[in-house]
Amino acid sequence: MAYQPLPTPRSLRAAAQAVAERGEPLVVMTTLQGCVYCELVRNSYLHPLMREGKAFAVQLDVQDRATAIQDFGGTTTTPAALAEAWKARFTPTLMFFGPDGRERAERLVGVSSTDFYGQYLEQRLDAARQGLKK
Repeated sequence: MAYQPLPTPRSLRAAAQAVAERGEPLVVMTTLQGCVYCELVRNSYLHPLMREGKAFAVQLDVQDRATAIQDFGGTTTTPAALAEAWKARFTPTLMFFGPDGRERAERLVGVSSTDFYGQYLEQRLDAARQGLKK
């Protein structure tokens, strides 16, 4: 499977605010270079949803201690530090955020079944969209 990365935003808050204006959560995926399940989730689920405008996803490499990124509070940090702070070191983990930095749906951790992964993802996206309305 070809490596098709998701973007890594400079500011999580700005990215989440932009997609929240469209009624969507920001999907943040923790990833690791060489992770075959990360590739599966990116290529088979997230990229197709993004092309259809049904999801907006970014990625954070759990080992990246060099890239500067602003967290939801505006503090500059790294993807690795964010993953540690969120206790999201398992890859892939999908988290669904509102513009205030609160998670709006249960995390989707790992890939337990490819038969049902798409359904699990849709359920989390629907729950996150509802959470944005509260």
